[in-house]
Amino acid sequence: MDVGTLSIIVILGLLFLLAIGMPLGFASATLAAVVMILKFEPTLFTDPMSFGEGLLSSRPGTGPLYILTQKVYDLMTEYVLLSVPLFIFMASLLERSGVAKQMYDSLNFWMSRMRGGIAVVTSLMAVLMAAMSGIIGGEVVLLGLIALPQMLRLGYNQNLAIGTICASGSLGTMIPPSIVLIIFGLITETSIKALFTGAFLPGFMLASFIIIYIIIRTQLDPSQAPLPEPRDDDLPTGEKLRAFCAFLAIVVTGFTALLLARLAFLTVTGRNVSSGDSFEEPALGMVHHTPMLLGILGVCLLLMFVVCGWRITKLGWLHGKGLVPPFTVIGIVLGSIYGGITGITEAAGMGALAVFLIALFRGEASVELVWVSLMRTLRSTGTIIWVTIGAAALAGAYTLAGGPTYIADLIVGAEMPTMAVILVMMLILLFMGAFMDWVGIVLLIIPVFLPIVQRLPIEEIGFIGQLEPRHVAVWFGVLFCMNMQVSFLSPPFGPAAFYLKSVAPPHISLTDIFRGFLPFIGIQLLALSVLLIWPSIVTILL
Repeated sequence: MDVGTLSIIVILGLLFLLAIGMPLGFASATLAAVVMILKFEPTLFTDPMSFGEGLLSSRPGTGPLYILTQKVYDLMTEYVLLSVPLFIFMASLLERSGVAKQMYDSLNFWMSRMRGGIAVVTSLMAVLMAAMSGIIGGEVVLLGLIALPQMLRLGYNQNLAIGTICASGSLGTMIPPSIVLIIFGLITETSIKALFTGAFLPGFMLASFIIIYIIIRTQLDPSQAPLPEPRDDDLPTGEKLRAFCAFLAIVVTGFTALLLARLAFLTVTGRNVSSGDSFEEPALGMVHHTPMLLGILGVCLLLMFVVCGWRITKLGWLHGKGLVPPFTVIGIVLGSIYGGITGITEAAGMGALAVFLIALFRGEASVELVWVSLMRTLRSTGTIIWVTIGAAALAGAYTLAGGPTYIADLIVGAEMPTMAVILVMMLILLFMGAFMDWVGIVLLIIPVFLPIVQRLPIEEIGFIGQLEPRHVAVWFGVLFCMNMQVSFLSPPFGPAAFYLKSVAPPHISLTDIFRGFLPFIGIQLLALSVLLIWPSIVTILL
């Protein structure tokens, strides 16, 4: 059977199986078997008794069936895949411990007297949660439990509150260590570290767009976000600013002390002594960095005890200490990756251990906490793994049938402008994202689209700046994740809406939730447009 007919069968078959309620993993696996039979041994449909006589069934362990099973096996035995359950476990521990609540209270203290401050605090908390674990659904639920009741109680506009929680809670797609980026890197054999680095600026750009929108909307219409009553423990503006500076000085002092301890260890062990041309200087780990680090330490101590004073410093620590555990976890996970200390998987394990130790130190660790977190990890990981197996099988079968080459020749042969081709891809991803989980999209569609993008004239990609050929896969990966941001809010099946509905008050309907999404979907599309117009923003930190 020709590839064009197979492509139509795959599309219609997938839509039909999903429409009747078959899980994506099983639907994909079923179609993988259909594609393999139609392409390599169609007589099995017309004459099942001929089993064992064709290309697929005659010699087990060889031929296209062996290639397909080997592809799925290779993917499932990727070491980096272990990081997925570890990040999910870490997120589950965070949700069920008091770390998130204390972080919210700390942020709320510093910004409570600002117009729209609770909504901005919610967005900042989502950024920190995303940078800790890279999980999406749990963030929306957690923010819905903590922030939504408070915003509604203070009289915030319901649509603003809903949109802020769901748009901010979906930032785990973009901000490292994003599981979406990890799976994309595995499927496309792109450096996950490079994907993380490339996603930094676009992720924080999207977060800043959301915060700027909240500030502008609440300033133009103050009734959208009434100011709360002053807190009993609130400080005058001047003292609050000094207390915040003192808290930052405490954090920088602790970080600098750790760097000095690391420098001493490197010096004693001789690891910061040049040993040849291949020697790479450890960042801030050479002897000549000592005066600078001691100077920073001295300035911070001067700021704490002379400029701010002991009383203000104590107040700064009292109201800011809730931010220390999140920053610690972020430093352990991302610092170990970018510091070259560990890989992605080891960093995920260290992060999960750090969160457990923090919960233990706070007296919140228990057998129930660990058990419930493990059960949620098992369910979430099982879903991802089954979808991965099924979708990888379908993608592999379609590849063996020549599907990607057929689609690439079809699109490139149409002689469409480069940006028109990419825009068509974005529209397809937006449409599929409204109906299909991101795991299925990255496994089924990306292996088809990425080779096409890599064949396009690179000088015609974007309008500002210039991509290098080695960065095309990284840029497209970040672009895909930004597209998936939109899919988490897109009706009719935007998962963020259902996550929030599960914890929202009864009077808030799904229609209300999707209505609150509309301006935030516009913000996400604006960020997506920036990546299309200025693709080299992804490569600034690479």
